[in-house]
Amino acid sequence: MKNTDEIKHLLEDIKGIATSAATSILDVYNTDFDIERKDDKSPLTLADLASHRLICERLHKLTPDIPVLSEESATTEFSVRRQWNRFWLVDPLDGTREFIKRNGEFTVNIALIENHEPVLGVIQVPVSGICYYAARGQGAYKQAGQETPSRIRTRNTNSHSLAIAGSRSHGSEKQRAFIEKLGNVEIYAIGSSLKFCLVAEGRVDIYPRFGPTSEWDTAAAQCIVEEAGGIVTDETLNPLRYNTRESLLNPHFLVIADPSFDWLSIIQELEVE
Repeated sequence: MKNTDEIKHLLEDIKGIATSAATSILDVYNTDFDIERKDDKSPLTLADLASHRLICERLHKLTPDIPVLSEESATTEFSVRRQWNRFWLVDPLDGTREFIKRNGEFTVNIALIENHEPVLGVIQVPVSGICYYAARGQGAYKQAGQETPSRIRTRNTNSHSLAIAGSRSHGSEKQRAFIEKLGNVEIYAIGSSLKFCLVAEGRVDIYPRFGPTSEWDTAAAQCIVEEAGGIVTDETLNPLRYNTRESLLNPHFLVIADPSFDWLSIIQELEVE
């Protein structure tokens, strides 16, 4: 990874790019926009495309030697991708369904991947102007507009007062069974990568995802959670890794605030039932 000064400069540049992308998204958000459907039937708007174009252009200008993989251009063959030791992984508009509902729960996600791990992550929330960001070894931060950034940390988990983040637009039987297994828990339903942010800033103990996601959905957020003291793992508690195979789909995963808490036994009990 680059040295500390270089990564700090790079982080500031990426925050700026994410802020500009957020502005391009809001330009569409405040209009009577059209909705298209991709081949997988997921929604697509002009905001997705405007953000994608802006981010890709700016990243290519900033780091012409680092390839970019974005949700809206994820057609690069694995035979090419597998040669990338470092690349940008981008979700230009995470939470398009929330964008369409106009509930404000959507984000811009930009991550730098090195050797299959996210080492820099920026999540910009267009409607609120809040930015979450982190770089390997630098800690995780939350910043509202031009205010002074504040460092964020995950919380210690108390089995008697659990809080869980869940998806507003995606749920599963397994997630419901998981919540049932935990008993009396507080549930925060919110869209996009904001669920990771709830873990990172110490508001919830876990975000379990037992449904389909892609690598651009999690990379920036994983870096932020890890730098805040948490972990992002598959169901056997192995960290999520990136660009290791043809498919860009993630396994089911857990975003855990307190790595010392025994979530594994709960997951294993779930598998037996």
